[in-house]
Amino acid sequence: MDTDVSKYLPLSEATYYVMAALDEPLHGYALMQKVEAMSEGQVAIGPGTLYGAFAALEKQGLIEKVSEQDRRKTYGLTDKGRLVLAEQVRRLATMVRIGQFALIQHDKEKAI
Repeated sequence: MDTDVSKYLPLSEATYYVMAALDEPLHGYALMQKVEAMSEGQVAIGPGTLYGAFAALEKQGLIEKVSEQDRRKTYGLTDKGRLVLAEQVRRLATMVRIGQFALIQHDKEKAI
């Protein structure tokens, strides 16, 4: 397995949520609902965006089709997909830590 995940990063917001929602295999409609719930209504993914993301992520080997019943295809993360998602989470945690530090420093300077 290719373990150089840096070429897949950074993930777009929509791609990040799609991959995060696939902590369990899901079909498209269920995934759209889960993304909206996970993002507390901040991200709504439409069918065009979702199926474009599915095609790209499957081509990159980050997700895979795990079943197909009628026209309903269910996808799940691959091991490589989990590595990419984990690295994106690490990157985001660093960004949050730096942002929080900057805000704290700004508030301290204002108080002086």
